[in-house]
Amino acid sequence: MKPIIIRIQRHNNQTPQEICAAFLDTDRWPEFQGYSILPGIKSARFETRTSNMIGSRIRVHNTDESSHVEEIIEWDENRKLALRFQEFNSPLKNLASHFIEEWTFAPSQSGTEVIRSMSMYPKNVLGWVMLFPISRLMKKAFEKNASQLEK
Repeated sequence: MKPIIIRIQRHNNQTPQEICAAFLDTDRWPEFQGYSILPGIKSARFETRTSNMIGSRIRVHNTDESSHVEEIIEWDENRKLALRFQEFNSPLKNLASHFIEEWTFAPSQSGTEVIRSMSMYPKNVLGWVMLFPISRLMKKAFEKNASQLEK
């Protein structure tokens, strides 16, 4: 089934390397507060951390008591990072097979242009119908989080 894709673009005063270093600080992940009924992150911890970051797995516990795993599938501190969200709890595990989140970086005169996107892969038509409004909330949560990350 065709994924649902959201995307935001923001300017950040940090370098791509600083953004990636902040990303690896899982103590900061609770700064992602969600939006409306979309839960935020309560805690995040590495289950596996590889030397090149690819294949590293981060267990995320959300404010609604759900959890999932985010696995780093691409890691280039100059250009891009990508994560595969998986191992969802119900009811999400019945709606989506996985999500892919990507951060791409383009240096600018005063920092970095960051494009952050998420592709949600529904399992079926019901999943698509349920994930579509969730994707709109996720986009709002990304925008809110981007403002926090600029600080």
